[in-house]
Amino acid sequence: MDTGAFLRRIGLGEYDGPPRLEGLSRLHESFVDQVPYESVQYQLTPGGPLEPEEVAKRIIARETGGYCFQLNGCLALLLTELGYRVKMHRGGAQTPNRPGDVDASHMVLTVSGLVEDPDRVWLVDAGLGEALVHPLPLEVGSTYQEPFTLRLRPSEKTDGWRMDHDPRANLIGMDFESATVGLDAFVAQHLNLSTNPDSAFRRVASVFRRKPTSAVALRSVGLTEIFTDRIDNTIIENPEDYFAVLADVFHLPLPHYTPADRDALWRRVRTQYEDFLAKQDQAGSGS
Repeated sequence: MDTGAFLRRIGLGEYDGPPRLEGLSRLHESFVDQVPYESVQYQLTPGGPLEPEEVAKRIIARETGGYCFQLNGCLALLLTELGYRVKMHRGGAQTPNRPGDVDASHMVLTVSGLVEDPDRVWLVDAGLGEALVHPLPLEVGSTYQEPFTLRLRPSEKTDGWRMDHDPRANLIGMDFESATVGLDAFVAQHLNLSTNPDSAFRRVASVFRRKPTSAVALRSVGLTEIFTDRIDNTIIENPEDYFAVLADVFHLPLPHYTPADRDALWRRVRTQYEDFLAKQDQAGSGS
């Protein structure tokens, strides 16, 4: 990884000093704010790199963001090169459409060895889209990270941990194992989730950005931002606005996309929204 270029990409410039909580928190907040969680990359070209070095090059070039394996893989490499002690864990995220099985469909990171308390372990996760702004101490309890309240507790599904998310978010929670693994543990799921036409990452173009005080999401053409006191919803009506939102809101300008690529992506996300409306109509009519 070109560490300097990646730090500049997330708006930090140079980074000096030993592993400290303040530095870890700053890195995490900048990463989730500047690098979007997204499945746009799989709409026109299924599949893509898993190796952190290759993913980092695309993120630096602003051609893609990433999803859990890619984002947390890059973050793990970045933190390791900056002197942090990082471990990977098999996990599974629970949403209204996914049961949250701990089947390596999600990658989780933990960090230890900080100067202030070398033995204390921290949950680090840039790959949930709308969850953590800052690391969480891996201890039972609740934490408020505006606008969400997050709770950590022992998992009921595995020998590990459960993070319960705020009920206003699409993410219900996430479980992960205490055992550590390497990047190879996620190869099969990455192949399935990024290439299978039935995968949620292929079926709907989604983009998430975790701002310091809100979470913003774009699903097909529906833009939602969750604040402490309200939820704003907007439907994007034309391709010019769609690509402006990707670039301006999500830092995803897609410089490698040709006009034909942009037209194809717009038609695809518009069709996804129309299919969503048709399913709602069918559900409402009971047919």
